[in-house]
Amino acid sequence: MKKIIPIIIAIAAIIFVSCNGNTSPGESQEKVNKKDSMPIQKNNDTATDVKTVPVSFTNIDPAVTVYMKEMVQNYLDVKNALIDNNGSGAASASNKIAAAMKNFDKSLLSAEQKKVYDDIEDDIKEHAEHIGKNGDKVGHQREHFSMMSEAMYTLVKAFGAGITLYHDHCPMFNDNKGAMWLSEIKNIRNPYYGEEMMTCGSVMEVFK
Repeated sequence: MKKIIPIIIAIAAIIFVSCNGNTSPGESQEKVNKKDSMPIQKNNDTATDVKTVPVSFTNIDPAVTVYMKEMVQNYLDVKNALIDNNGSGAASASNKIAAAMKNFDKSLLSAEQKKVYDDIEDDIKEHAEHIGKNGDKVGHQREHFSMMSEAMYTLVKAFGAGITLYHDHCPMFNDNKGAMWLSEIKNIRNPYYGEEMMTCGSVMEVFK
């Protein structure tokens, strides 16, 4: 009997260590389920690990710089309205983009600058007009915002924005084809889903 007792104690010790070193099947499955249910995201709070994009043109007329700042600010107003699911706000800001473009004097651009601007001018106008006319259709506005964002990216890359901007990417919008946007803040606030998936996305580049 005395020989059996140490054996029993040893077996009990092994069972105790084993149970405390592993997660129960139910707990493991719960963690897996939670992970699978989360949206794909990489919310960079500092954006220190992303590429800084240089501006193409540095010899820009001061009046052009003012115009670009106005364009970017109106674009950001559209973006922020869509974050809040505010269709009328997005429409109002988009109408300001269209109005600013009508009054812009392209003679202020060099031949090279004008070529870049002409390539995206019609795209920005078209998408701004669609967003401006559909204040009651936020989903439709977001579709055109994704395309307008690509044109605005080209504009900012060429002429600058006058402020630091972050190029963000949402992998889930448009049936998981993804979509980009520009933001004035480091933290992800998704204009394509709003509160539904506010932090879904990642910072890709930064303009300074």
